[in-house]
Amino acid sequence: MLDLKFVVENRQRVLAKLASRGQSLEQLQAWPGLTGVDPWALDAERRASLQETEQLRHRQRLVGEEIARLGKAKQDASALKAEMKGVSDEIKGLEARLAELESRLRQFLLMVPNLPDDSVPVGPDASANREVRRVGEPPRFAFEPKSHWDLGPELGILDFERAAKVSGARFAVYWDLGARLERALIQFMLELHTRERGYREVIPPYLVTPETMLGTGQLPKFEGDLFKTRAGDRELFLIPTAEVPLTALHRDEILEASQLPLKYVSFTPCFRSEAGSYGKDVRGLIRQHQFHKVELVKLTSAESSMDELESMVADAEEVLKRLGLAYRVVVLSTGDMGFNSAKTYDLEVWLPGQQAYREISSCSNCTDFQARRSNVRYRPEPKGKPRFVHTLNGSGLAVGRTLIAVLENYQRADGSVVVPEALRPYMGGVEEIRAR
Repeated sequence: MLDLKFVVENRQRVLAKLASRGQSLEQLQAWPGLTGVDPWALDAERRASLQETEQLRHRQRLVGEEIARLGKAKQDASALKAEMKGVSDEIKGLEARLAELESRLRQFLLMVPNLPDDSVPVGPDASANREVRRVGEPPRFAFEPKSHWDLGPELGILDFERAAKVSGARFAVYWDLGARLERALIQFMLELHTRERGYREVIPPYLVTPETMLGTGQLPKFEGDLFKTRAGDRELFLIPTAEVPLTALHRDEILEASQLPLKYVSFTPCFRSEAGSYGKDVRGLIRQHQFHKVELVKLTSAESSMDELESMVADAEEVLKRLGLAYRVVVLSTGDMGFNSAKTYDLEVWLPGQQAYREISSCSNCTDFQARRSNVRYRPEPKGKPRFVHTLNGSGLAVGRTLIAVLENYQRADGSVVVPEALRPYMGGVEEIRAR
């Protein structure tokens, strides 16, 4: 959530930044409950009401002293008491209006996306994304490479038909070495990030409260993309990513600067309805309702957050380097960024079956946007005034998509797949996957 004071004092800058994201005040006002809401007009009324309330309270204090003086002198104060009854009623009315104004302002701000950093390329969509670097050379085959949705079933390690029988479309069953390869990738990533990259491993809850979803920006805007359930009288949501519970771990806390950066890594299942995908990537593992991900999260200071973003990208890249996969790093344009992000890098791995680079990790600096919603702060110095932390998140990596990359890049003409050397210790020494 943006800082109201910043929004009020920087109207033109805020509107320009929103326009660079393809957002306008009119679009925000089209959301249910926000019709006609002008945050600048509401704040002006809020300030005027605050000033009037303070003036009336000051009048109350002065008259209260006068009433006390008259009482001691045994003089009649009934007129002043009657006046104060009217003032008290007026204050109650102003306070009720203030609560309404502040609620509407918060409701509006909850729907406003983060503002892009000045270093982000400006553009309407993915066409304006800027490639930063390419690493590795895509493999060359003496045969027509297959896509994973053909390779997996032919090897007997992926089964989309039985998954559909159990759960419907966009689910998969992993068999035998397919399941083991998924598990090996998870272990490999966790070991790398914890032992070599300094992250603390966490297993968080997979069901979270609406307050947690609100604090990390999934609610209210993206409720249609979420799966939710109930536990008694409590409404709970299945996490779309471990970013949600990890970022919320320190909600309503004040951290010390010496604790930062906090670096967490977590393997979890993730659940997404993909309500807005409109038939995109319906084949294979690219866009599933349920998938596995190793997630990286950092809580850091404002001064270091952009440096920490660069190091997070390097952490995710290291997984691809050790697996010997060709990839590129892309900085997303203003029109292609996520709701919470001020700057995002995507890592895109080469997939021979599609003859294209496809996203396998997205690393974002959310600045203080989520921390302001979740009230996560730190003291820059002992006994200093608390400031909001900056939160960062990134895939380190999306496990299913990494499995896709391994299958497609390490396939052979006979349909078998070589297991990358980095994964063999986690595969019990298995060097190849062949059809059963």
